[in-house]
Amino acid sequence: MSYLTKTDPQIADIIKKERLRQQNGLELIASENLVSRAVLEAMGSVMTNKYAEGYPGKRYYGGCEFHDMAENLARDRLKKLFGAQHANVQPHSGTQANMAVYFAFMKLGEGLLSMKLTQGGHLSHGSPVSFTGQFYKVSQYVLDPKTEMLDYGIVEEMARKEKPKIIVCGASAYPRTIDFAAFQEIADGVGAYCMADIAHIAGLCATGVHPTSVGVTNFTTTTTHKTLRGPRGGAIMCNTEYAQAIDKAVFPGMQGGPLMHTIAAKAVCFEEALRPSFKDYNRQIVKNAKVIAETLMDNGLRLVSGGTDNHLMLLDLTTQGITGLEAETALGRAGITVNKNTIPNETKSPFVTSGVRIGTPAVTSRGMKEAEMREIGRYIARIVKDIHDEAAIRDVHTKVYAMASTFPLYPE
Repeated sequence: MSYLTKTDPQIADIIKKERLRQQNGLELIASENLVSRAVLEAMGSVMTNKYAEGYPGKRYYGGCEFHDMAENLARDRLKKLFGAQHANVQPHSGTQANMAVYFAFMKLGEGLLSMKLTQGGHLSHGSPVSFTGQFYKVSQYVLDPKTEMLDYGIVEEMARKEKPKIIVCGASAYPRTIDFAAFQEIADGVGAYCMADIAHIAGLCATGVHPTSVGVTNFTTTTTHKTLRGPRGGAIMCNTEYAQAIDKAVFPGMQGGPLMHTIAAKAVCFEEALRPSFKDYNRQIVKNAKVIAETLMDNGLRLVSGGTDNHLMLLDLTTQGITGLEAETALGRAGITVNKNTIPNETKSPFVTSGVRIGTPAVTSRGMKEAEMREIGRYIARIVKDIHDEAAIRDVHTKVYAMASTFPLYPE
């Protein structure tokens, strides 16, 4: 940051403060992770200087030969990583990846069946405040009220009744294993397409830690950050028969020029994910999540569905008499970053909520394992049991700082 410090000290100082925030605390937001130095370098490279509208070999601008090479490399590596027949790495985000699938295979007003946002779904799956909720006829399934898990019988019943064009599976706050084959079977039974949004669990799917949707459902969309540990962006995978329609929907349908510095960084991320160590990393993510979950429950706290199978858990705070917002704020003051989150049968607004979502990708990237997770679980329990205990907040903050200092973001 030496040059930036000279030319724009205000921004340089803000970036420095953010680095210190990340270094000195514990990032437990399930949708966040830490990219490698190699990804950072690619993101900050001269690849950002170029317009490259179109696709490799068919650009609308000259001078794209090296950008073609980078994009082809990213596509080939992603296909190898997931065993996909076709991959599009141009979507700027997971939502735009989803939008492209809808745009390619749905008309305005056609039916979309998806998981309700407050049950663990995502805004782009049909929320009324999203374009999806306004452009399409949305029906939404909910979790079994007793188990707080997916009930595929309920999904099938709704699919037969609503006859949707696309059925969406995948979630942003669902701590259990998803049976993608069951969703595709339901879709086939009603003549619908099935789209799996694996944004949260892509790293787990790529390494066999969670069943994959690629080659199972008609389309798979994902982000490239979260458990994939890459730059912020999106991607789509599908069989060859859908490739042309998907590519046309992304460009020129949804986007103009791709972010070539991000695509270069995606290529780096996919190469890193192809290494044997990445499987060990994703296994550790799940081990770490299970330890935090067990520790929270051992301390008398309630988790939605009673635990976790993946990288995240939902802490239900209703019995504590506090809101997700209050817990998020108190934990933040102790150096632990989480996000307030709705829980099944939520009674509060999305800006307040009755729960918090906790995830392990970022702390696992720093090298933390089961021993640290037990401590973290105890820290969280101590705070949420009495968010007004200032002495406890100060003590936990001191312990968090000490733990964080042992696990640098980027070891020298």
